[in-house]
Amino acid sequence: MTTINTSTFFIYLLIMAGSTYLIRTLPLVAVKRKIENRFIRSFLYYIPYAVLTAMTIPAILYATSSLVSAIVGLAVAVFFAYRGKGLTTVAVAACASVFVTELFLSII
Repeated sequence: MTTINTSTFFIYLLIMAGSTYLIRTLPLVAVKRKIENRFIRSFLYYIPYAVLTAMTIPAILYATSSLVSAIVGLAVAVFFAYRGKGLTTVAVAACASVFVTELFLSII
């Protein structure tokens, strides 16, 4: 295990904080007026959903011991969410379906 001295740590911390701050404030400084282009507005509207999906789907598929149970759980969650059920209902139904699928796969 390598150790890092305090001055190097604070240099890294300042660079990270500066880059994070720059990424968040640059759009506010660069764009002074309201964005009226429909394509750009639509693109910016869907970015959070796309990023959340890109982070969540791989975690769902590799969270169980079997890809089959992960797909079953995902399908059940999508079904209940599409039907307008609440977050707790969707999560409990998905967890229960994964549990039952894992139990079934262990019996076979």
